Amino acid sequence: MPPAQTPPPSPPPSPSSSGSSTTPLDVLGRPRLDDATRRWLPWVVALAFFMQTLDTTILNTALPGMAKDLGEDPLRMQSAVVAYLLTVALLIPASGWLADRFGTRTVFLWAIGLFSLGSLACAVSPSLHVLVAARVVQGVGGALLVPVGRLVVLRAFPKGEFLTVMTFISLPGLVGPLLGPTLGGVLVEFASWHWIFLINLPVGLAGAFACRRYMPQIKGPIGRRFDWGGYGLFSVGLMLLSLALQGFGEHVVSVAVCFVMLVAGVACMMAYWLHATRSDEPLFSPALFAVPTFRIGLLGNVFARLGSGATPFLTPLFLQVGLGFSPSEAGLSMIPSVLGAMFTKTLAIRLIRRAGYRRVLIVNTLLLGVLIASFALIPRGVGHVWLAIHLGLFGMINSMQFTAMNTLTLGDLDERTASAGNSLLAVVMQLSMSLGVATSSAFLLLFSHGLPRTEGAAIVPAFHGTYLALGAMAAMAAFIFYQLRRDEGAAEETAQSRLTPED
Repeated sequence: MPPAQTPPPSPPPSPSSSGSSTTPLDVLGRPRLDDATRRWLPWVVALAFFMQTLDTTILNTALPGMAKDLGEDPLRMQSAVVAYLLTVALLIPASGWLADRFGTRTVFLWAIGLFSLGSLACAVSPSLHVLVAARVVQGVGGALLVPVGRLVVLRAFPKGEFLTVMTFISLPGLVGPLLGPTLGGVLVEFASWHWIFLINLPVGLAGAFACRRYMPQIKGPIGRRFDWGGYGLFSVGLMLLSLALQGFGEHVVSVAVCFVMLVAGVACMMAYWLHATRSDEPLFSPALFAVPTFRIGLLGNVFARLGSGATPFLTPLFLQVGLGFSPSEAGLSMIPSVLGAMFTKTLAIRLIRRAGYRRVLIVNTLLLGVLIASFALIPRGVGHVWLAIHLGLFGMINSMQFTAMNTLTLGDLDERTASAGNSLLAVVMQLSMSLGVATSSAFLLLFSHGLPRTEGAAIVPAFHGTYLALGAMAAMAAFIFYQLRRDEGAAEETAQSRLTPED
């Protein structure tokens, strides 16, 4: 499509050659992209998805080795995972406004730079406290990578091409969890844990060069207001609640301090709700909760993910610390779970359309709880075949749960509420995984209290008790999905197109 102004004699410059200037728009309001940019932009966003999903899984297998090198108890390493997940949850609501205000290319470059800088800081961390601080920096970059990448694709490609492009860039997001546990285990066993962070540097460098060349600079409407007051209340409330729950588990601060943080966090969230009901443009409108499927899906996400979100952290720890697997064996053992998840994605929507959301979610949630609890039946010395079957089944049921919950949550939102609803779901997903890791660690420390050793056969019963508790928590979400009517929810293409690769 020809540009609006008289073209110069030479071809129009690529988006990167114009520095930080805004990419010109066509008559439909989309950025005017040259052929090379249209071809390579999905690859740039896919690379960002891959970096983010790889990082969230590669660390779990390495935690016991890192704990030994840093002089820490392996059962107390969850803060390195929680710090990243919580930071991502806190910054997701601001990602869209930052991209609109400063431009997508600028924010994307900063995201890659911060993610890479945080990775380098993690690699040279001499203690757990420094590692946690570095993970926060890494989380700032990770919080912006995926949302801004999705925003660029949404604005740069016509609606008819959006689902096709999103499907393409989702594939590396599925490869990340497949490679992460195995790669983390191999690097720890045959090199050192530092390399699980150092490998992000060349990927980040390639991403930065590609971003400057192929990422358009898109800005939003001038003067768009951001609800900073609501964002502050919401973020502080989430942080205090998460720190309180983690403090109850780790016992690094007194119970009184944890209780004060818990009450303060609840007060902040209540204050945010009052603020949202009186604000003209709240961060998350209360009108979202007027949609029954969104309300039920969001609450179900919280409780179901408390159990299932903890397993990527807990299971590699169980395999190494409890069952005596080497890091590489533990990483390879996690592959059936990812393969099961990938297989189910091709069947989930067809099953939901045939049986309905209510029936699928009630039955599948109960199965998920049973499968998590059944990890308590895995003894020390279990055969690799039986373990692979168990993890493969868990991956299938877990993937079905995520797909059903998230398409239910987003499916009935309209254009007015879709953006805010998608952002709030992303926050809840990250927060639930953070709380799941903190909760599983709290159970593990509780059940291991008084044990003479925190490894080998002595610690296996503590892991078994933790899996039973997490399975019971996950199964309770079935009561929430029971509130659905038989005809509620629709697995529409629009709902699927809003899902992130992790779903």
